[in-house]
Amino acid sequence: MHENTEILSERGMSLLAEGRAAEAAEAFRAAIRIDERCLEAHHGLIRALRDAGRLEQSIGAALALTALTPDDPLAHAALSISLQMAGHVPEAEAAAGRARILEWKRELASSRPAPGEEP
Repeated sequence: MHENTEILSERGMSLLAEGRAAEAAEAFRAAIRIDERCLEAHHGLIRALRDAGRLEQSIGAALALTALTPDDPLAHAALSISLQMAGHVPEAEAAAGRARILEWKRELASSRPAPGEEP
């Protein structure tokens, strides 16, 4: 992670903890501008936007994260939470289902023996 990205993400987390969600969102956005693959900043941005009551923006940020990391169950869970809070219940349930399926796939993959290993 780029040093400035880390500093901005930490600042965003501190602002979020202080209840300064709008300012936190700006810190996370700045971190993402430096490194669009900074997952911590993406998750922080989603949370900050939710806390600021910007639910549709939070959904947009979560959709961007699911596009960046389509196989990450946490990204889909974050999307589900934002959708639920915005009252988009069927879409929230679909995102939660996708998160569960991805988590099950990870669990199955980690429990399989490697090629050449005995079960």
